[in-house]
Amino acid sequence: MIRTTDDETVRTVTLDRPERRNALTPAALDALEAAVTDADARVIELRGAGPAFCAGADLGVVADLAADAEAGTTEPAAAFARHGQRVGRAIENSDAVVVAGIDGPARGGGLELALACDVRVATPAASFAEPGVTFGLFGAWGGTHRLTATVGRSHAFDLALSGRVVDAQQALDMGLVSRVVDTPRSVVEEIATADRETLSRLKSVMHTAGTATRTTQEQREADAFAALIDAHAETLQS
Repeated sequence: MIRTTDDETVRTVTLDRPERRNALTPAALDALEAAVTDADARVIELRGAGPAFCAGADLGVVADLAADAEAGTTEPAAAFARHGQRVGRAIENSDAVVVAGIDGPARGGGLELALACDVRVATPAASFAEPGVTFGLFGAWGGTHRLTATVGRSHAFDLALSGRVVDAQQALDMGLVSRVVDTPRSVVEEIATADRETLSRLKSVMHTAGTATRTTQEQREADAFAALIDAHAETLQS
């Protein structure tokens, strides 16, 4: 269900369940978390097999959670939400830069996983939606805060409350993706040309930019810059 391939600088993580539009079960979430956390790569490319990126949570799992709730316990549902949240944090906290290459529909939890990635690039075939509201649900894998942080309050409320589908160009216009390209791998390889330590430190500093005070953020920038000068001193003097 989760397939990994590695080359010298990139780990490719493929959601490999095309017959179910790469929908995710708890076992798949575990495998995805492991694929991200044990990667020894500068860049991780997250992609979907077949015509979809990811349909989100497996509907059979959701049906089981609903049955548990009807029987009197909602804890399995809360645990499943926390499970997806943990995977999102693993993506954010990875030392590698994680690039979502979205070629096809990203729905619900699939969109939430993409939002946890550092870079999102789409092909013209990509589309995006948070359709939970149409089922009486909403994205609970960190989507409420990441969507708002990424596209702003107005677009986030619109997408979450309407469940509407946006295409690749609309996603680019609202900042949901950074590029629309024919081949996401080309962006992955472009990023992977940079030094591993530089990528890791830059990612770490940028992730705190929205939450740290300006003074604290500037100190983190200075510390990271100095560390990289030290790491590359010989090269920089040549």
